[in-house]
Amino acid sequence: MTHQHQPAPSTFGRAFALGVILNTAFVVIEVTFGLLAHSLALVADAGHNFGDVLGLGLAWGALLLAQRPPTARRTYGWHRGSILAALANAGLLLLATGAIAWEAIRRLLTPEAVAGTTVIWVAAVGVGINAVTALGFLAGRQQDLNLRAAFAHLAADAALALGVVIAGVLILVTGWAWLDPAVSLVIVVAIVAGTWGLLRDSLNLALDAVPPDIDIQAIERYLAAVPAVSDVHDLHVWGMSTTEAALTAHLVMPERPADDAQLAQLCHALHERFGIEHATLQVERGDPAHPCPLAPAHTV
Repeated sequence: MTHQHQPAPSTFGRAFALGVILNTAFVVIEVTFGLLAHSLALVADAGHNFGDVLGLGLAWGALLLAQRPPTARRTYGWHRGSILAALANAGLLLLATGAIAWEAIRRLLTPEAVAGTTVIWVAAVGVGINAVTALGFLAGRQQDLNLRAAFAHLAADAALALGVVIAGVLILVTGWAWLDPAVSLVIVVAIVAGTWGLLRDSLNLALDAVPPDIDIQAIERYLAAVPAVSDVHDLHVWGMSTTEAALTAHLVMPERPADDAQLAQLCHALHERFGIEHATLQVERGDPAHPCPLAPAHTV
């Protein structure tokens, strides 16, 4: 499989800017009209859309921070910032959904009148905003994980907003005020389901786990099959950011040590086949008089 290079920040800068502006404006609209219409569904969806704003800002910031050069203090630059931001993002969203779920349960027990017409029109605007914003990432979703996540998230939000529209119609037809907090709980479940994955993946990246889209066993088999390589050990792969991976490995080449051309070829192949942006390979002769202390399995 061939991995594409990370797109430049300017490539999708306009799409990110438009998405952040439109979704921020819509969050304000949803909160305002949700409170006026006594619609917890609109307020809950506003919390979801605020998560979109954070997510878009995270993806945009990751692209921008990745361009900053390394320094003597930050030898990897600011790549890790996107992982920490993802952790904070997930934590805040889970706290917000807890508060929304609590209020939704209270309103299920004591339903309040809801302005169904207002709910319908505001949510309908949300369908349009999320659909238009998602289209801005349509072309780049195959090139970058952040862009693909942004597209999928916004497309799902358009579907959730459509659910709020349906709830508003049903409230007008049936007069069942309990539908509003019930839809709120459905939205909360959708938010938690998406946020849980974000929390899990960002926590794994923060703990230097192998990124989920990288097969480390396949990498080990590839390196072990390189001519003149008799053993591969101390192989590590971790995420430098939410979009880039790094690798270190020791290659034992007793007969013919690798030259610069072969090492360059290996690094290029690791990038193209497995998406490794930063590879460091240590070549050893395998002298039994001087064994590598990191050769035993499970040694860190």
